[in-house]
Amino acid sequence: MEKEKLREIIDRFDVVSTAVPYGNGHINDTYFCETSPGFILQRINVNVFKEPEGVMSNIERVTAHLRLKIQKEGGDPSRETLNLILARDGKSFVKTPDGDYFRLYDYIKDTVCHETAENEGQLFEAGRIFGRFQRMLDGFPADALFDTIPDFHNTPKRVKAFHDAINENKAGRAGACEEEIRGFEAFEKYAGLICGALEKGEIPERVTHNDTKLNNVLFDKETDKAVCVIDLDTVMSGSLLYDYGDALRFGASSAAEDERDLSRVFFDLKKFESFTKGFLLGAKGCVTKKELELMPVSALIMTFECGIRFLTDYLNGDVYFKIHRKEHNLDRARTQLKLIRDIERKLTDMEKTVSACAASV
Repeated sequence: MEKEKLREIIDRFDVVSTAVPYGNGHINDTYFCETSPGFILQRINVNVFKEPEGVMSNIERVTAHLRLKIQKEGGDPSRETLNLILARDGKSFVKTPDGDYFRLYDYIKDTVCHETAENEGQLFEAGRIFGRFQRMLDGFPADALFDTIPDFHNTPKRVKAFHDAINENKAGRAGACEEEIRGFEAFEKYAGLICGALEKGEIPERVTHNDTKLNNVLFDKETDKAVCVIDLDTVMSGSLLYDYGDALRFGASSAAEDERDLSRVFFDLKKFESFTKGFLLGAKGCVTKKELELMPVSALIMTFECGIRFLTDYLNGDVYFKIHRKEHNLDRARTQLKLIRDIERKLTDMEKTVSACAASV
């Protein structure tokens, strides 16, 4: 963006500063405002988040709740949750005449993001901070939150979209990936387990983050302890199992999400155990018996869901996910399929691990 336009936007937050591009996020444009103590300016991607004011309402409510909880527990709310800076008009965002939406956060100093886990301690810490996020929001009226992306983790609807893509075959690719299609279809029996449990009231509806990758955690530069959960754009109502399962889909994989050498891809039980220990410690006292029962299979379900989304996009002609090579989405789908098969083989061991971790906290 032009520097002059950025200055005008920052001024509407009553801050005098220059801004430079910051981070490597794929959705929103992020800038660092250099005036002490520092601020993070973000332009919300309105192509992804069609109702940015609803997104900001969710963030306002959730961060306000977290600040009160952190204060009550003797923590530091200026460091342990995101803090919005209000604009001159009292709103949590600035809307420009051309329809752009901007927000400003306090910068949390002396922290770092990790793209991948360098050790099991980082996975434990990520699990702990995401579990703590769940515990601190336990009892929050999740049904009052705006659905930033409706049906985001509605796995049965993702299955329907997958079959629609197969039948429509818009890019003429279905015949070339019949093996992958049949592979995913074999796991459709799991698709409704989480959504079904929610609908029946067997598990509680909760506030969920919905993007629990490692790089959405800030770590202290010196201690490498998890400090704060960031990127709250997809905070909405759902199941704790969405956050837990999706974190493991990414965090417990032995390889990159788009690894083409499938011999390198497996589900790492040691990583699974480290994250689970941290998660159950952080969420201590709020996880129900039924949620504990479904935790192992949630990793399979969320991996399955992501895999069919990749394959659906490939069948539709690569219209949603960014790709960097011709069969990028197909490669991603194959990696998820390899993981699902490995997770299913290891479900009994995973169930034992969850039981042991639950007993230890």
